[in-house]
Amino acid sequence: MAQQVKPTAAKPTTKATSTEPVQFIFDKSNYRLLIISVAVVAFGFVLMAGTTDIYSTTKIVIAPIVVLAGFALGFFAILKKPATN
Repeated sequence: MAQQVKPTAAKPTTKATSTEPVQFIFDKSNYRLLIISVAVVAFGFVLMAGTTDIYSTTKIVIAPIVVLAGFALGFFAILKKPATN
């Protein structure tokens, strides 16, 4: 013989609301550095597009260094810990 199982009503849970401010992962300085790094990378690609001379020093030396510096600044902006108050 099978027994009937009575469904139990779930009790509503009450959560205590906290008034602590929300702590974001990134700070304003992190976003500023990230925007600057995107601009530096874009500037490096503009330098790479440059003139019609394929073998110019700007295209093959300076522009890749600028792009890599922009990426390095972006990694730094992501990994930098925000200042604690």
